[in-house]
Amino acid sequence: MRLNLKDIGGSEVLAGAVNGRATLNQLLAKITSEPDVPELVFLDFSDIQVATASFLRESVLTFREIVRRHRSNLYPVIANANEAVKDELLDLLHSRGDCLMACVLSEDESVLEAAPIGKLDPKQSLTFELVSEHGEIGAGELMRLYGEQEELKHSTAWNNRLTTLASLGLVVELSQGRTKRYRPLFGGF
Repeated sequence: MRLNLKDIGGSEVLAGAVNGRATLNQLLAKITSEPDVPELVFLDFSDIQVATASFLRESVLTFREIVRRHRSNLYPVIANANEAVKDELLDLLHSRGDCLMACVLSEDESVLEAAPIGKLDPKQSLTFELVSEHGEIGAGELMRLYGEQEELKHSTAWNNRLTTLASLGLVVELSQGRTKRYRPLFGGF
C-alpha cells in the first residue's frame, strides 16, 4: 500500500503538530482492514520539500506506534524522502532513541534501496544484521549460534531484542504455534 503524503497533507511543506494530527487521522482512515499476511505501508514523501519534526512526530511516528502496538500485519516504511526531510526525521529519531525503515520506491512499487534510519543500540543493531543475514530465524537459534558471550547467552535477551525490532517495524514477526520467528522487512513480500 502506498500513501502519498503530498496528496494527504495537501502541500509540499508539511509543518506543525496540528497538521500532523490531521494527517494521522487521514492515514488511519486509509487502513480499512487488517491484512492476513504482512504488508508494507509506504508513506511516500515524493514531492515533499520540507516536513517539520512536530509534523513527523504527530503523523508518521504516531501512525507507526499505533499500528505496531496492535501487532498488526502492517509495516510502515518511509519512502522517497529527500535530504531535508531525512535530516529532520533523523534529528527527531535520535532525540527519541528511535528508528524507522526508509527506502527509495519506484513508480511500480519496487524497492530500489532500503535501510533503517535513526538510532539502534549496538545489540539491537547486531540482531537486525543477523536477521538480515539469516533471512528467517528465532531467538533460540540466535542464542545457539551467537550466544558464546555472557550477555548474549540467554534466549530471553535475544527474544527481547527481536520483539523490539518488530515493534519498531524493522523485522517481521511470524508466529508458529508457541514460537516466533523473524525475517527481514524486505524479505518475502
